[in-house]
Amino acid sequence: MAAERPPLPPFTEETALLKVRAAEDAWNTRDPARVVLAYTEDSEWRNRDLFLRGHEEIVEFLTAKWERELGYRLRKELWAYTGNRIAVRFEYEYHDTAGQWFRAYGNENWEFDANGLMRRRYASINDLAVAPEERRIAV
Repeated sequence: MAAERPPLPPFTEETALLKVRAAEDAWNTRDPARVVLAYTEDSEWRNRDLFLRGHEEIVEFLTAKWERELGYRLRKELWAYTGNRIAVRFEYEYHDTAGQWFRAYGNENWEFDANGLMRRRYASINDLAVAPEERRIAV
């Protein structure tokens, strides 16, 4: 039997908010092994122009992401929910090895299985270079 990851669908506003907060908290650890536990073994992702499938590809992607996106800090906001789907808007900040800060904006569409694991994640993301004094997300 597959592991459960409450809250389970169908989502209410309260449970959708809990799911969004749990995702934000996990991603802010920058620990790919922890983050991947929220996804099905065969989870499908579209992240910008990349298409990933399964835990191995997700961990590889997240490891590389957080090696180049230093000081990463994320905020997610519930946008909509219904049944087993949640939509979020998000922003995160990070800097590169040269010290240039960026703010990334985007939207994600999530679909969950009956056990509360995310089986699909589709993300559209844009980056904006920002000066250190323009940062909005405290580390």
